[in-house]
Amino acid sequence: MEKKKLKLPVGTQTFETLRTEGYVYVDKTKHLVNMIDTGRIYFLARPRRFGKSMTVSTFDALFSGKKDLFKGLYAEEFLNRPDFRPSPVIRLDMSNISTHMGVEIMEESMQHMTRSAAEKLNIDISDSKTSGDMLGELIEKTADKYDQKVVFLLDEYDKPYTDFANDPEMAEKVRNVLRSYYVKIKAKDDFIRFVFITGISKFAKLGVFSTLNTLQDISLMPEYAEICGYTEEEIIRYFPDYLDEAAKYMHISTSELIEKMRYYYNGFAFDANASVKLYNPFSTLLFLGERFFFNYWIDTGSPKFMADYMKRHKVTVEQFRNLPISLDFARSPGDVDTAPPEGFFYQCGYLTLHPAEGGGLVLDYPNTEVLNSMSKLVAENIFRSKDENDQYFSQIIFKALRENDLKLFKYALSTLLASIPYDDYSKAAEQHVNLKGYQFPAQEWLYRSCILSFLRGCGVVVDAELHTHRGRPDLVISHNGNIWVIEMKVAYAGESATQKAQEAYLQIIDKQYAQPYPNALCIGLGIDNSQRQITAMQTE
Repeated sequence: MEKKKLKLPVGTQTFETLRTEGYVYVDKTKHLVNMIDTGRIYFLARPRRFGKSMTVSTFDALFSGKKDLFKGLYAEEFLNRPDFRPSPVIRLDMSNISTHMGVEIMEESMQHMTRSAAEKLNIDISDSKTSGDMLGELIEKTADKYDQKVVFLLDEYDKPYTDFANDPEMAEKVRNVLRSYYVKIKAKDDFIRFVFITGISKFAKLGVFSTLNTLQDISLMPEYAEICGYTEEEIIRYFPDYLDEAAKYMHISTSELIEKMRYYYNGFAFDANASVKLYNPFSTLLFLGERFFFNYWIDTGSPKFMADYMKRHKVTVEQFRNLPISLDFARSPGDVDTAPPEGFFYQCGYLTLHPAEGGGLVLDYPNTEVLNSMSKLVAENIFRSKDENDQYFSQIIFKALRENDLKLFKYALSTLLASIPYDDYSKAAEQHVNLKGYQFPAQEWLYRSCILSFLRGCGVVVDAELHTHRGRPDLVISHNGNIWVIEMKVAYAGESATQKAQEAYLQIIDKQYAQPYPNALCIGLGIDNSQRQITAMQTE
């Protein structure tokens, strides 16, 4: 009889469901046992949809002593230890708290959540208290009733706060409510056996970290780098049938499929050396189920929220490429209302750590999925065009690439460049160029960044400044077997755009930018800065 294939755990965040209803479970319990054996109060920061809630759910089942769920897993031995004794678990999920109707309703929502947790443990707590007082009472009464110190699991502790990244005044009010709630964890420390807290980042002003002075932040510790997310080895080990089926469906070998997946979904790093690379589990599972390379992760978030933030800070995609940072930044990139844009995007998972050439760390996008998603959001904010126009220009771009129609390509990009609110973004460009020390004017960087954002947002395979032995071309586009190597130069007052296009083309030839790409089309673009359009083009 053929063995039944386990189901893909898409969107399933409950450990018990995975273990009892025939889903694949990638065994992460070794990390949990190690935490229990070596410490007591922990914090873990990871982006959304990266497995934090599954980790919390697994801790819940582990401390509750549900041995049948752990058969064959690393933690089975832990549950069979002679001294093991189950503990009562208080588990709270702050992502369920209502924030859209003000702090009064938020306080009521937290009271309701605390009351529901008490009911699950058959504990009676007072209704005439603040949510913080109710939490303190719940912890103490649970320990007394079960004659056991409690396990306290707090998931997405910062979600109510990060809801207001674009509203600092409201964020401050929310912060005060959360601080009065979380202070009770420290106040009832004598009644607590173990604490595990998750969030997207370590926001110092929320009160958790200032009160829990023995808390251990494992977010960048190498031994816990793989606690959430999938390594490539885990994907190969746990999903072989799905990999083979996807490869067969796409008419490629399994090894070719893995290489493409690596390019599209791998690259997240959560250790101080940025040495362990991880796949986002949500995107990976959806890809294995749908067998189509797509930007799945961005659809799970709040695109309007991100778009509003980008518009407020005038960000462009390229300003976050290979951005040098210190490890101190990675450990504490700031609060929502004070973090620089790179800190905010690092917290949200759009940027990750990479080892820098010569040592140290840089921030950059983890993979193609995130880069394309970010590009799409930025392009929607930079260009003054409605969604239907964006779709129209996307169709033109793909038609131009498919048919090698350079005039059509030039028309589409020129129309888009003319729609840039240039004054809004020029200062951001100047600041970035000064920070990175580029040896060309900010306008050139801005035009290139905008073109890149639009092309990537359309789903075009395009790279910028790819290293060659003689230099780096501005753009290399690959579509349906056609390769376009593009260099662009800007004509300022009194300069000829036609001459600039010729200079750009000759630079491609002289520096042999196209040498790695047989039969590539070499294109020099001349941009008229006064018109903000591509007015000249030079090819063979």
